[in-house]
Amino acid sequence: QVQLVESGGGSVQAGGSLRLSCTASAYTRCMAWFRQAPGMQREWVSAISPGGTATYADSGKGRFTISKDNAKNTLYLQMNSLKPEDTAMYYCAADAYRLACRSGPEFYSSWGQGTQVTVSS
Repeated sequence: QVQLVESGGGSVQAGGSLRLSCTASAYTRCMAWFRQAPGMQREWVSAISPGGTATYADSGKGRFTISKDNAKNTLYLQMNSLKPEDTAMYYCAADAYRLACRSGPEFYSSWGQGTQVTVSS
């Protein structure tokens, strides 16, 4: 199983930016970001396929950009124009099998420990 380590979370004011990083211990196929706010279900944010195709939940379209450095096995999530409703624990996830990324957490077998993002108004 691939080990994932996230970093880059923090506290920002509304309108600010953060870049999350996730380093994988080995090559994997689909990689994704999820988030979970207290008392809420884990929510898919974005995913990127092995070929570089990026998909986004409506909540982040136009504000978030997912990217991947294959040489470093590192996934990124650039988050701009942050809103208080973006406050959550953000998790990196990896699917070692599929070429087309799915949005359900059940499709991802490896998970990072999470990094907290807090956006104040």
